[in-house]
Amino acid sequence: MCCWLLTLLSCSPNANVQSPGVTFLQGEWQQRPEAVHSQLVNYTLYQFKFSCDSFFVAMQSFSKINYGADTCMNKGHWIEYAKGHYDQRNDTLHLRGFFCNADYSLKDPGGCFRSGVYEDYFKTVKMSDSLVKITSTGSILPSNLHLVKRTPCVPKPL
Repeated sequence: MCCWLLTLLSCSPNANVQSPGVTFLQGEWQQRPEAVHSQLVNYTLYQFKFSCDSFFVAMQSFSKINYGADTCMNKGHWIEYAKGHYDQRNDTLHLRGFFCNADYSLKDPGGCFRSGVYEDYFKTVKMSDSLVKITSTGSILPSNLHLVKRTPCVPKPL
């Protein structure tokens, strides 16, 4: 009886609201093109929105090589979107969610580009209150994210 009572008291239900996420990331962040990008064959510019423990990312890709149908690649420029949850441990930002459309609706499988699960890891370095350097584990080039708009976390019901 005593063990059962201790077990019951040590457990708590999951919260019915979002967790607060990482304070310094809250808001909208944008990567600006830099001189090095004009020398690359292909690259991606990121725009992030962090709200509590959730993210939305727009990934603008540019390529000098046409890898697929021009209706998809749009003459070397296209945008993909993803949304989901994130967590940060030490210097690693883990994003996990799904590819979606610009209106946040889930992307249907097939068609142009990726669909389904989106997952990425970034090494992060907070340079200042308005500048964060991130490096994807799939890239060697860091990306400088500039704060566009600070928004506080207002947890929403799950």
